[in-house]
Amino acid sequence: MDLYFQRLRGGLVYLFLITAAFLSIFPFLWMVLGATNTSADISRGKFGLGGALFDNIVSFLAFADVPLILWNSLKIALLTTLFTLAVASIAGYGFEIFRSRLRDRLYRVLLLTLMIPFAALMIPLFIMMGKLHLINTHWAVILPSIGSAFIIFYFRQSTKAFPLELRDAARVDGLKEWQIFLLIYVPVMRSTYAAAFVIVFMTAWNNYLWPLIVLQSNDTKTITLVVSSIASAYYPDYGAVMVSAILATLPTLIVFFLMQRQFVQGMLGSVK
Repeated sequence: MDLYFQRLRGGLVYLFLITAAFLSIFPFLWMVLGATNTSADISRGKFGLGGALFDNIVSFLAFADVPLILWNSLKIALLTTLFTLAVASIAGYGFEIFRSRLRDRLYRVLLLTLMIPFAALMIPLFIMMGKLHLINTHWAVILPSIGSAFIIFYFRQSTKAFPLELRDAARVDGLKEWQIFLLIYVPVMRSTYAAAFVIVFMTAWNNYLWPLIVLQSNDTKTITLVVSSIASAYYPDYGAVMVSAILATLPTLIVFFLMQRQFVQGMLGSVK
């Protein structure tokens, strides 16, 4: 009887996992199949391969300067990721390593900023970017994203697992604090950096609302804005929408699959 219930429980677990996997993969599968069909077939709900892939690709290429928008998205995502990791790792290291009376109060205030909705910040940010003459530039998208309270929180929590004996030994050997950070902390916490890289890169690549507000010319727009423009046309070409959506999804998929092992280690708090 116990063996029967054990097998039943295992079967239910696998059934749940298969269902969850199907529900997760189905939108991407629909997108891939839709890219091969005409707009009319997609509107009718056709779920199968079609023969309009080449026409959809041509329509998408005619709508936008693909190399330029991909470069814009990649530039924004990479610069945002690199600057965010640099700032957040230094801040997280400092919040955990250096102790003072004001540290915890300042950290609480930082965490409270997570509760402020972005909609409440858009107008002040837009005014600030306007006074800095950064409207319609990529820096207007990059700069507000650098000071991520969540990534700072993530680095501080991960730094709790950093062995302080290494820091003490390095100080005995005569290393300065910046040398300890660069030569010891960064290599030891590489899985944390990898996980943060994936999170920040995907967030920056898929960012839509703020770029929509501050990027006002076609030369500065990103792939997410182009996808939205195609989809919001008076007569949207759903085949071109599917092609553009696949193109917008592939870089994040590639980054995640290349770094999935480090991502899991970083999210589990692994320190090497």
